[in-house]
Order: sequence, then C-alpha cells, then structure tokens
Amino acid sequence: MELFPKIGWTLLSLFVAINYGFLINGLIRKVMARIQGRFGPPLWQPYIDMGKLLVQRNSIMHGYMHWLGPIFRSVGGMGVYVLVPVVIGEPRLAGFSDMGDLLLMMYFMFFGSLGMALGAGDAGHPHSPIGVSRGLSQMTAFEMPFILAVVALAAHVGSFDINAIIATQQHGVLSWNLFANPFASAAAFLALLGMNMYAPFNIVGAPTEIPVGPATEYQNSYLSLMMIGRSALAIGKMVMFMDLFLGGAHSIGAAVVKILAIYFWSVFVGAVFPRFRTEQSVRFFLRWPTAFGVAGVLLTQWVR
Repeated sequence: MELFPKIGWTLLSLFVAINYGFLINGLIRKVMARIQGRFGPPLWQPYIDMGKLLVQRNSIMHGYMHWLGPIFRSVGGMGVYVLVPVVIGEPRLAGFSDMGDLLLMMYFMFFGSLGMALGAGDAGHPHSPIGVSRGLSQMTAFEMPFILAVVALAAHVGSFDINAIIATQQHGVLSWNLFANPFASAAAFLALLGMNMYAPFNIVGAPTEIPVGPATEYQNSYLSLMMIGRSALAIGKMVMFMDLFLGGAHSIGAAVVKILAIYFWSVFVGAVFPRFRTEQSVRFFLRWPTAFGVAGVLLTQWVR
C-alpha cells in the first residue's frame, strides 16, 4: 500500500480505536457500579467529561515539562497502536506493523509512562516524587514478567517481528501462544493487571489519591489529552496481547470481542481485590509472574 493511503487508513483506525476505548471505559464504570450496588453513570460519560474539559481554560504555568507530560502519554499510546496489525490479511488495518517490532512497541509503552513521571516532577507538588517513585517501582516490577514472556515468544519464533509471531498461530486454536506456551501467557496476563492499573494495582491515580493526582494537577484540554492517550494505549495493548497470545483476528468483529475479553480480565480482578501497597505490588510481580516468565523461556528452549 502507498504511504499516504496507509497514513489515512491508520489515522481512521486510530480514531475508531480511541472511541472504542471511550465506550469500553464507560461500560467499565457501569459494570463496576452495578457490582457495587449503584446505578452508575451513562455509557457516554467519558465523552461528557472530555467535552467539559475541552471548554475549560487554565492560566497557571507549572513548567514546560509538566505540560509535555500528557503529550508524551498520548504519543506513547498512539505509537503502540499504529505498530500492531488489527485484522490479519487486511492491509488497511495493518498500520505500520511492517516498520517496527516488539522492542519498539515496548519503548513506546515506556515513553508514555516516563513522560508522565517527568511531568509530575515538574509540577512542584511536594507529593509528586512519592507518586513518581511508586509508579515507576510498580512499572519496573511488572515489566520483568512481561519482558520474559516476550523473550519466550521471540525465542520460539526466532524474531521479534509481531507479524512472524502471529503467523505461527494460524494452525488452529491450540496453536495460539495462550496454549502453546501457557507459562509465558500466564506471566504476560498477570503483568497486564499492572499495566492497566486497576485494583489491586491502582497505586497511581487511585480514587483515594485523586485530590493530589493527575486529575487535580492537569486541567482542561491537558486532562482531555490524557484521556485520549490512555484510551489509545489501552486499545493498543489489548490488540498487542490479542496478536501475541490469541492468534490475532481475521475480522473486525473478532477483534472487538477479543479486545473486550482481554480488557475485562483486569476489570473483574479489580472488582474483587482491594488495592495493594507499593511493596506488596512489587513483591507480587517479582514472585509468581516472574517465575512463570522464566518457566516460559525454559519451555521454549526445551521444546526446541
């Protein structure tokens, strides 16, 4: 496909993905409210929130890095999404997956988190360094099992190319890495709990910490940009997990269903577990998830 048509289709796909992320976010609020015995906000509440934020203005200046934080967050989320194919065999929904690999996607994931950490550090709030240390500590912990899972898949295929990993899973359901390497899959899906930052791993931005979190430090259009970036990153991660462990998708309908199923894995876990402290979260990821990751790498070597 020519470059400009590819850019156009990728931007259209990204627009649809962001809106799908908003709808899932609204659905999550409704589901969590029903679990807690409440009626909950309407499904379109994220759009209402973003509309209110876009019309607000703020004259307070915290520093250039503080305002660049949401931009870094958005670029990181969009970068992950455009590097993964959404539908197999459909060039218009393949994005730029032929121009990057898993290592580049992991850099984009880290890019957004690092940007937010730098932005918080420039805010001048006395509690910002505490939030940054908590968030980066947890991120370092859950990245360990995820990296081991990625290494296991790459060692099995002999490449970090996501298209090559997808191609090895096209021989039936049992060829999906979810079943072909259950240890690596367990490590990755446990790490996903930390990536999505729902309970019990909502150390940064937990409801009890909203008065001193990003929702207070970032107002108006900057907070709406964070919402867009978070939506793009969430869908990008779900598509990546779908491609890595569930054999990808051969149609838009299959992609929608698989993304929703992967997303709600974190939501349902968060509905039944209370929030961990930072040291509990780090200890959790460095134990069983990391052990599963090591077992996944060893299984790959043993099968070969």
